[in-house]
Amino acid sequence: MKELEEKILKEGHALSENILKVDSFINHQVDPVLMQQIGDAFAGHFGNKGITKVVTIESSGIAPALMTAISLNVPMIILKKQPSKVLNDNLLQTVVTSFTKGTSYELTLSHQFIEENDNVLIIDDFLANGCALQGLISIVLEAGASVEGIGIAIEKGFQSGGRIIRNLGYHLESLAIVDSMDASSGTVVFHEQ
Repeated sequence: MKELEEKILKEGHALSENILKVDSFINHQVDPVLMQQIGDAFAGHFGNKGITKVVTIESSGIAPALMTAISLNVPMIILKKQPSKVLNDNLLQTVVTSFTKGTSYELTLSHQFIEENDNVLIIDDFLANGCALQGLISIVLEAGASVEGIGIAIEKGFQSGGRIIRNLGYHLESLAIVDSMDASSGTVVFHEQ
């Protein structure tokens, strides 16, 4: 998606060869126009899949997931990373490790929001090693629903996550795939799509 790539080049910062900072438009401050374009792009990719729910992990995936859900006119579900006093019965949970933060957390979903006949579209902001995404997939499958597609705003193509998820047979669409980054020059190179 050219608009997203241009925004990354203009406002993103390669902090290292592995970390891309996009907090001015995706995961701290949100550019609503860009998010709407991202939601529309994902709806275009997956609109013929009979999607009944859009699912994401709090918190950076919420903006693109919400805009996708609006474009598809379906509910959005947010998997929680933190325990909740009110979210306590009929839970599906799994432990995942965040590449960016280097910490583990327990993803939690109340089973009441995903049913066996749901066709789920997973949306997230980044894909690196795919640990969080694999955890999210496992919870959706445990609920008895089907994963009909996965939409990622920015995939780090030089890391293994995209390859792993595609090798598992899932329809994965990434709007921008970064092939490499250089913090010293500020260079970000995208994969030709």
